[in-house]
Formats: sequence, structure tokens, C-alpha cells
Amino acid sequence: MSTTFQRIVLASRPTGAVSPDNFRLETAPIPELTDGQVLVRNHYLSLDPYMRGRMNESKSYAAPQPLDEVMVGGTVGEVVESRHPKFAKGDSVVGMFGWQEYGVSDGTGIQKVDTSKIPLSAYLGPVGMPGVTAWYGLNQIIAPKAGETVVVSAASGAVGSVVGQLAKLAGCRAVGIAGGKEKCDYVVQELGFDACVDYKAAEDGKALYSMIKEATPDGVDGYFENVGGEVLDAVLARMNAFGRIAVCGMIAGYDGQPLPLKNPALILISRLKVEGFIVSEHMELWPQALAELGAGVASGKIKYRETIAQGLASAPEAFMGLLKGKNFGKQLVKLI
Repeated sequence: MSTTFQRIVLASRPTGAVSPDNFRLETAPIPELTDGQVLVRNHYLSLDPYMRGRMNESKSYAAPQPLDEVMVGGTVGEVVESRHPKFAKGDSVVGMFGWQEYGVSDGTGIQKVDTSKIPLSAYLGPVGMPGVTAWYGLNQIIAPKAGETVVVSAASGAVGSVVGQLAKLAGCRAVGIAGGKEKCDYVVQELGFDACVDYKAAEDGKALYSMIKEATPDGVDGYFENVGGEVLDAVLARMNAFGRIAVCGMIAGYDGQPLPLKNPALILISRLKVEGFIVSEHMELWPQALAELGAGVASGKIKYRETIAQGLASAPEAFMGLLKGKNFGKQLVKLI
């Protein structure tokens, strides 16, 4: 085994769009374990939009990512050395070791996972934080009833794709919003959504509201928000009375100024419930969510897709692509 490993730290805070100069690739010695510790070789790193907010120093729901420290991020990997009674060499584990090839833990913050029926990488997607995010926002905030219409933005992504499939399993009409014909075809033909609106077609001159109206003839009862901006404005105008909106992300404004609502009075006019949430604040529900999601993936009822960048050094470019919607499904970095 090598005596050194690579890691990526936050070198500077971005002003506007993220650039490669905001990151620094470093080589460090693999630490020697003490009693009660485990050494994990990370196989996959998860890249997620929330990381962009952590790169800022401004107020957010989580503490800023410290400069000159390893970038935050979820990982899955294999225990390669253990001095902990509950972990053995060869165990597959999920954790938060960040943008690095190895991680050391005292056993807290990591969990063993079963890869006999569920691929290891899926524990960073549909059977991980993104899946639980989808499950929580849909079931606990939107609380859909059979026959209702549920719309989700970024529908081909790691979270949105699960939202729509869970909505279909609940007996709802699922409508996605995604960028490009290929993504919309995937959302409808492979994931089973009833319709998908291509917002990039709206950029070519079509009215986004008209496209959403056509896809939601009975209005919108539940909306899972990942994007914000013009997409949110258009869906707000289609919401039925007493509709519910789960606010998960606002990626349209992550690299610049926040985008204000054009007609916030619609929240009152339609008596809407609008609730933002952070899934890590609801850990008591994770076991139930993960059990349902794991069963869905193992049975094939929940499908997913991954975009995989090769090698740790590719993480910054892959992350910048994620923020621009270049990924298809869950964005991962393969580390081994």
C-alpha cells in the first residue's frame, strides 16, 4: 500500500462562478492508526450543489468550508485497516471523508453498507443523501395524494429523479423540468414520468409558463424545488390552492446574485405552504427512508443514472460542470 495519498483543499473563496484556482491538489502521508480507529480507502466521492454554498463565507444553513482544509463531501469506500472492534478489513462503508483518497475515523460518522444487492456507488445517490432528500421533501412536506400533480425541477438529477419516481409510486402525475431533449426523454421514457418540460427550449423563444401549463392541465399540487429563478416563477403561477412547495435548492443563483421572486403574492393568493428543509436535520427519519429506497433500488422500482469523473484531480472540473447542469444523473468521482 502507498504511504501517501492525494486530497483537494479549498484554496480560496470564489467571487462569482467557481474556478479551478479555488482548489489545490495536495499530497499527504497516510496517517498511522491508533486504537479505535479505521483507515478507509475511498472508492467514490459525491459531488453535490450544496458544496457551492459552503465555499462562501456568508451566512448559510451550515458553517463555511474552512480554507486550506479538505473539501467537504460524501464518500463510499472500503476499510483497509482497522483497530476498531466494530469494523473489519474489507467492510464497505459510507462516510463524509471529503475530497480525498483516504480517510481515518474513530467509528463515528461512518456506516457499514451491504453491497450484495445494491452497488456501492448507489449509497451516494438514490440510497444515500440525495435519495433521502427526495423522500423527505416529497413525503413530509408535499405529502402527495393519489391523483395529484407533482412537479420537480432538475428532474434528471440525483434528487429530482427519485422525487418523480416516488411520486409515481404514490399514484400521482409526475412532471419533470430538465435541460435538453436527451434529459427529458430519459425522465419520461426510462424513469416513467408523465411529462417533462425542457427549459432550454424556453430559452430558444418558447414561453416556459406555456410549456409548464401544457404539461400540467389540472394545475400543480406539489412542487419540489431544486432550481429557483424563472423556473420557480413559472411553476408558482400554476400552483393550485393549498399547494405545497418543498424548497431543497436554488442552484440558479448559486454562482451569482440570488434571483428574487417576480410575484410573491401568489403564495398568499393560492394559500401555499412553502417550506425549506435540510435533510441532515431529520436524521430520525433516515432509517425508514433508506429502507424504502434500498428496497426500491434492489427491486428495480427505483432507477438511477450516474455521471462518473475519473480520478481525484478531475473533481474541480466535474463540480463546475455540475453547477452548470452538464451532469446526467448523480455526479460522482471514481477514486480507485
